Amino acid sequence: MFEVLLLAFALSMDAFAVSIGLGVKSARFDKKLAFKAALFFGFFQALMPLFGYLASVGLGTLIESIDHWVAFVLLSAIGGKMLYEGFGEGTEDEIAVITNKVLLILAVATSIDAMAAGFTLNLLDLTPFVSMAIIGIITFAFGFLGVYMGTKGGAFLEDKAEKIGGMILIGIGIKIVIEHIFYS
Repeated sequence: MFEVLLLAFALSMDAFAVSIGLGVKSARFDKKLAFKAALFFGFFQALMPLFGYLASVGLGTLIESIDHWVAFVLLSAIGGKMLYEGFGEGTEDEIAVITNKVLLILAVATSIDAMAAGFTLNLLDLTPFVSMAIIGIITFAFGFLGVYMGTKGGAFLEDKAEKIGGMILIGIGIKIVIEHIFYS
């Protein structure tokens, strides 16, 4: 359960960082925007791991002997990408108007990583569908909180959220490999 919570926290950091940026763009806290952003981000963060999980099930017996290495490489790549993005500029700086279409694009873009992470769900303690629900709920909460914090001057947290999420994903990947090597 703890690994799933860490994974959910780490995956939600992209959406959290973007939500902070959306909040910064607003002059005041908009509950409707916060709810819509949280709903879009939470839904896609919960949905996308399903595709990765289904791919891992389809490839299950073919990669069973190296699944821990695949998980390590995927989580490290996602974590590295998040660390890199944490040092760069946010895409939300380029957004002029926050529409449903913009929220949809941002939600899909921030959840692509979750699709790759879904590949590792069969290696965790909980059933994949419970894991996906937890990922969605935590992302929803961070999406809402991010918009709120952005309107209250929390822009300085934006890059830190992605960096922390990236480090956690890399750590989970390392833990999976270590457990496989020493406890299998």
